[in-house]
Amino acid sequence: MTAPAHAFPVPPVAVPAGATAMELPNASSDAEALLVGLLLDVVGARAPDAAAALGGARMDRGETPAHIGRSLQALGMWAQLVSIAELHEAMRARRRVELEAGEARLAGTFAHVFDRWRESGVHAADVRDLLASLHVTPTITAHPTEAKRVTVLEKHRNIYRALVELDDGVWTAAERARRIDALRDEIDLLWMTGELRLERPTVAHEVAWGIHFFDDTLFDAVGTVHDALASAAAAAFPHAPIDVPIVLDFGSWIGGDRDGNPNVTAAVTRHAVREYRRACLRRYHARLTDLVKRLSIAERSVTVPAWFRAALGEFRSRVGEIGVATRNPGEVFRQWVACMLSRVAASAGEASPAPPYQTADELMADLRRLERALNEARCGRIASALVAPVRREVETFRFSLVRLDVRDHATRLRPAVQALRERMVSGIAPVHGDDTAWLRAALALPRPRDDAPLGEHAADVVSVFRAIGASRAEVDRRAFGSYVISGTESAGDVLAAYLLAKDAGLFIDDAGTESCTIPIVPLFETIEDLRRAPAVLAELLGVPVVKRSIRALGGVQEVMIGYSDSNKDGGFLTSNWELYKAQTRLARVAAEHGVGLSFFHGRGGSVSRGGAPTHRAIAAQPPGTIRGRLRLTEQGEVVSFKYAYGDAAAYQLELLASSVMEYSLPGSPGALVPGADEAMEALSGAAHAAYRALVRHPHFLAYFASATPVDELGLLNLGSRPARRAETRTLGDLRAIPWVFAWTQSRHLIPGWYGVGSALDAFLSIRGPRGEMLLRRMFTESPVFRLVIDETEKTLLQVDLNVAAAYAALVPNEDARAAILGLLRAEYHRTVETLLRLTGEANVAERFPQFRSRFGRRVALLDRAHGLQIDLLGRVRGADEKDRWLPSLLLSINCIAACFGTVG
Repeated sequence: MTAPAHAFPVPPVAVPAGATAMELPNASSDAEALLVGLLLDVVGARAPDAAAALGGARMDRGETPAHIGRSLQALGMWAQLVSIAELHEAMRARRRVELEAGEARLAGTFAHVFDRWRESGVHAADVRDLLASLHVTPTITAHPTEAKRVTVLEKHRNIYRALVELDDGVWTAAERARRIDALRDEIDLLWMTGELRLERPTVAHEVAWGIHFFDDTLFDAVGTVHDALASAAAAAFPHAPIDVPIVLDFGSWIGGDRDGNPNVTAAVTRHAVREYRRACLRRYHARLTDLVKRLSIAERSVTVPAWFRAALGEFRSRVGEIGVATRNPGEVFRQWVACMLSRVAASAGEASPAPPYQTADELMADLRRLERALNEARCGRIASALVAPVRREVETFRFSLVRLDVRDHATRLRPAVQALRERMVSGIAPVHGDDTAWLRAALALPRPRDDAPLGEHAADVVSVFRAIGASRAEVDRRAFGSYVISGTESAGDVLAAYLLAKDAGLFIDDAGTESCTIPIVPLFETIEDLRRAPAVLAELLGVPVVKRSIRALGGVQEVMIGYSDSNKDGGFLTSNWELYKAQTRLARVAAEHGVGLSFFHGRGGSVSRGGAPTHRAIAAQPPGTIRGRLRLTEQGEVVSFKYAYGDAAAYQLELLASSVMEYSLPGSPGALVPGADEAMEALSGAAHAAYRALVRHPHFLAYFASATPVDELGLLNLGSRPARRAETRTLGDLRAIPWVFAWTQSRHLIPGWYGVGSALDAFLSIRGPRGEMLLRRMFTESPVFRLVIDETEKTLLQVDLNVAAAYAALVPNEDARAAILGLLRAEYHRTVETLLRLTGEANVAERFPQFRSRFGRRVALLDRAHGLQIDLLGRVRGADEKDRWLPSLLLSINCIAACFGTVG
C-alpha cells in the first residue's frame, strides 16, 4: 500500500480564553494536529472552562469539583488522542519503510528474519524443522491496570479507524469534510461518555472484555500473520517449499485466575469457557455465511468430483432441507457450506434440523473436504483464498477460543490436600515431617473411592479440577491450558496439585500406568523461590507420575516465572538477574532429565513488571532457553495498546512470533562476555542490599501509604479482584500491580530503578578502571545487562523528584518524610551519575530521542494533573469532603495513567 503524501486538513482552532500559563505542545503529526484541534473545538463548545485549563489557565482551591473534574477529563482526553495519533503515525512510518526499502528491511517482520537467514546461509531444512516446533502463545489476563472502560476503548478504535480511512481514501474536499465532521462527532461522544466505572466489574464483564479483542482484531490478525509467514518463507526459499503450520494460539486467565480472587468459582470458570465457545461459534457462523454468499460456482462451470457429489448427498440427508438447494440447485459448493452453516447454528444452540458439531475436528474435516473438492475442480486459488483461512481459524481457535489456565495459590492447595490426607487414612504408612514423601506415596495408590465431604475450602479447590474435566467434554478438549500454582516453594506444592487432579478424575490409566491429563505448572515469583526453582524441578522430575505425565502431554514441562513479585521482592536489577539465572539452571536440570522445557513469562506493561520492547526482551533471554516456544502474559492496558487496532494487532503478533523465531534457530546470537556473570552477581548483590534497606526502613510503609494514592486506587473499580491477597497491610500481601501503579502516579517509579545506582557505584569503586572497562563491554555485548541499563535510564527520565516531594508533603510524619526522601534523592543522583558515566551521555535517555520526545510533550500536562491530584488527595483524606471530591480524584488517576500509557 502506498503511503499518502498529503496531510490531513487541520481546522482552525480558537485559542482558549485564559490560556496564558502554558501552551499545548506542538503537534508531532498532521493526525495529532487534527485530533487536538477537534478536541479543543468540542471542549470549547461543551465546557469552555475545561478548554481554558487545556490551554494552561490556572486553577486554585476555589474551583468546584465539577470544574476540576472537567479539566482533568480534558487533560486525559488530550493524552488519549495524542496516543492514538502517535500509533497511527508509527504505522504510517512502517508502511513508508516497506514501500521504500521493501519488507525484508523492516525490522520485526518474518521477511526481515528470513532475509538475514538467507544471507547467513541457513538451510531450508533447518527452517522447516524450526517452524514445525514453533509455538507462541500470548496469554490474555484481566489484571487491573486498564483504567479505560470498554465503551471508551471502542470509541478510541472508531477514532483510529477514521484516521486510517482519511489516510487511505482518495476523497473530494466535500467527502473529506464530511469525514472530519464525523470524526469530530466521535470525539464529542467520547467527551460525553462517562470515563469512570460506576461499579466494580464482575468476572463475566472481564470475560466479555477479553472476547471483544478477538471479535474486533485478533480473529483477523491471526490470518494476516500466517499469510505474512507463508509469504516470507516462499520468498526466501522459492526452490524448497516450506509447509507453514499454525504457530500462534492464545491463552487466557480471565475466568480461571483464582489467586486472591474469591469471585472466580468453579461455576464462574465453566461460564467463562462456555462464553469463549459461543464467541468462536459466532465467528464461524459469520465466516460460513460469507462463504455461502461467495462460493457461487455453478457445476456446469467446473468438473465436480464424483466423491464430493456423493458426500454432499449424504451430508444433505443428515442436515435436512436447506434453502440454498432449492434456490441454487446447481451450486454444489454453496450447498456444502450451507450444510456446515446449519450444523454450526445447531452447535450454538439455535433452532436447526441439523445435528450439531460435537468437536472442532469435525468442522475442520468438512472444511478440508471442501478444499480438496475445489482443488480437484481446478479452483485451487479459490480454495486457498476463501476456505483455507476459515479452516486455519478453526485450527487455531477450535471451539474454545483460548486455552484457559486455572491459577491458584499454593497456600490454598495445602489445606485442601490435608483434607484429602485425613480421608485417605488407609494404605499409606505415616510419614512424619515430610509432606512430599506422603504425597509421592499417595499418588502411587489407586484413586480413593471415598466420597465423604471434604469441608468447604477443600471442596471449593477440588471443584475447579472437576469443572476442568466436565468442561473439556462439553466445550473442547483444548478448552483448558495449564493449572498454575502461584507461590510455589517446594515440590510438594506441585505434587499437591497432582493429587487434587487425581482425586477429581483428571488422571488416565494406560495399561496400569497413570498420568495426569492437564499440565501442572509451578510459578516461581520471589527471589528465594527463583533460587530454589532448579532444586524443586529436579525433585519433581524424579517423581514417576510427573515424568509420565510430561511425556504423555508432549514431553515438555512448562515453568512460569514472575517478573512482578520478584521485582517487588528484590528490586529491578536483582529481579532481572535472578530470573536470568533461574532460566539457565532450570534448562540445565530439564536437559539432565531428558525433558523439554518451556518458559511462561508473567510480564506486565511497566518496566518494573517485565515490560520492555518485545524484540529486545526476547533477545535478552538466556541462550538456548527459547527453542521455538514462548508463552507470556498480556495484561490490562497492554492488551488495549497492542490489540485494540487491526493493523497494530497484526504487527505486534508478527513482531512477537518473528522474534521468537529469530532467537530459536541453532547458532542464534548468544555469545557471553568473559566475567559478565560474576559482575552481574556482584551488581545484583549490591542492588538487592540497597533496595531491601529501603523497603525495610521503619518509615517506608507509612511513607508509601501517604505519598502515593495506593489506597485510593482500589476505588477505581478496575477489576474483579482485591488489591491485596489478605487483609493485612504488609508489603508481601500487596499485589505488584497497585505497588507499581501507585509509585507511577506519584512520579517516584521506585520499582524501575532503585538500587541500580548503588550497584554500579559500588562495583566501580571496588573494581576501578578494569571494572569500568568490563561494564562498558557488557553494555555493548550483554543483552541482559544492556536491557537493565536501557530500561532503568528510560524510567529515570520519567522520575521527577520535585513532584515526588510534593506528594511527600502528604506524609504527616516529618521524620518519615525526611528519611525516605533523603534515601530517594541520594539514590536517584547516584544512579543518574553512574549511568551517564557508563553510557557517555550528557543527559538521561539521550539515546532514546523518540522516547524523550514522546514523554517530554506530556510533561507540562502531567505536572498540572499531579498538582490537582495532590490537592485532591488532601481533600479526600479529610474528614468531611471525601464523597464530594472523590470522583475528581479518580479522574486524576485516569488522566495520569493516560499520559504514561503503561502503568501496571
